[in-house]
Amino acid sequence: MYPRPFRPVYVPGAEAPRPTNFIQGRDSRTLAKRDAGRVAYHEVFRQQQLTFSESNMQADWGCWYYATEDSANLTHQSGADVDVRGAFLSNGVLANTEDTNFRAINDAFPTFGFAVNLGLVGTCAVNNLFQLSLNQQECVQFEGANGNQTVPCLWTSYFESSTAAVGYFYNDYKDGDIIADAFDQKVANDSKVAGGDDYASLTSLAARQAFGSLVFTNTPDAPYVFLKEISSDGNIQTVDVIFPFHPIALYLNPTLLRYMLDPLFINQEAGDWPYMFSIHDLGSSFPNATGHNDGNDEMQPLEECGDMMIMTLAYAQRTNDNAYLAKHYSILKQWNEYLVQEALIPANQISTDDFAGALGNQTNLALKGIIGIEAFAQIANRTGHAADGANYTQIAHDYITQWETYGINNATSTPHAELSYGNASSYVLLYNLYADAELGLQLVPQSVYDMQSAFYPTVFNTYGVPLDTRHTYTKDDWELFCAAVASSSTKAQFISTIAKWLSETPTNFAFTDLYDTTTGDYPTSVIFIARPVVGGMYSLLALNSAPSSGYVTPS
Repeated sequence: MYPRPFRPVYVPGAEAPRPTNFIQGRDSRTLAKRDAGRVAYHEVFRQQQLTFSESNMQADWGCWYYATEDSANLTHQSGADVDVRGAFLSNGVLANTEDTNFRAINDAFPTFGFAVNLGLVGTCAVNNLFQLSLNQQECVQFEGANGNQTVPCLWTSYFESSTAAVGYFYNDYKDGDIIADAFDQKVANDSKVAGGDDYASLTSLAARQAFGSLVFTNTPDAPYVFLKEISSDGNIQTVDVIFPFHPIALYLNPTLLRYMLDPLFINQEAGDWPYMFSIHDLGSSFPNATGHNDGNDEMQPLEECGDMMIMTLAYAQRTNDNAYLAKHYSILKQWNEYLVQEALIPANQISTDDFAGALGNQTNLALKGIIGIEAFAQIANRTGHAADGANYTQIAHDYITQWETYGINNATSTPHAELSYGNASSYVLLYNLYADAELGLQLVPQSVYDMQSAFYPTVFNTYGVPLDTRHTYTKDDWELFCAAVASSSTKAQFISTIAKWLSETPTNFAFTDLYDTTTGDYPTSVIFIARPVVGGMYSLLALNSAPSSGYVTPS
């Protein structure tokens, strides 16, 4: 597998397609070439390449390739839209000419066309394949152990040129299509077993979006996978975005999670982060993973320490890679000491749901931190640090007992976790409970699972359960985390309600994770689009690889 942003488009039927625009940059040109393995292509790029820069969430460097099969029946043309389209409308063919005049997209709109003469079509369909791909040689700046370095795209390790890659992937379409169909079928079958047809619709919709945020880089011996947060901001390698993404990695290939964690460990272990708690992200402007050696980052200390502990152990459990835990034991212990100090009584701070604002004594955030402590106890046991393991598991169990006293409202007919300690009129989606089951820790009492599962059906709105009592909006990734550890009936209610929302929502962009549970629309002033956190739709499937534990699905 050579990860690369190729987009084949299979065009069935009898009509040759009309040419269309494939320009996004301001200054571009085309070259029609025919040396990529029986593949003809337009090559389109900015005259001024701005490496590692973006405008309107679109890359300012690299080359686009628009490709199709080279044949005697193929003609091509680039130029002004009226000329290229007019030529095809008048003649049914294009002029085999190139327009190499760099200009803005709205200056005689540059258009890049192919025309294929399909001949006389009888009862059998005649088909054609088109492919669109983006080529970048260097794709990320990374502040690692050896300072700031440019990191190549992984595909450059396998192909000597861009055109070699274009030709390979074009000619590999049939095999790739078979693999893709098998993947789709596996996801659909596994999802239907885990949660029914509605659940299969959620996982099938989420897969491409989740992986669309990733860039595979460096070399086969030391690959890094970088993640772009998308729409909420331009951060790269955001820890609390990788966290909701990570169930899809655990389900498909846990090693992908390690490739995402590696840059975070490398940067901080090199001393490029001045605090004892974990960093929030590796940069505020994708694809610049240059870190925050000045400490000027979005502070979510309890959130990120808990996330790193949980994800690192989850990876090691599923791959039996205890050497990875040993390699990073020192910094993991450092972060765990922060959790010991801060998790039980969280200071006023934001969680991953930063749009909701800062709050002290957050019940759900405290739970993540306490689970993180128990996760580190397991890390200690796996790496021969038995004394640390015994010490920290005792602390975690002591904390969880106190947490139940502080954060659960038992003085009601439907006991439930509160948004914050002592706030009896509040409730919260207790999605961090998922990590206890995912890791098989047996830390959180079964009664908490049963309690939350019984409570959620009492607070459903038309399109789901609000994130907490401050607002009517929710996040579908967190709803699926809750569904994964709920009873069969509550799980089904979460899944069917989200599926209903997807079929009725007035939102008109790519799959959002944040929406209003009463209107189904975006919340006022907060719009999230196409974010990788929808990897959380795979929370049910990720539990299939969880270590055995005392966790029992609520009845």
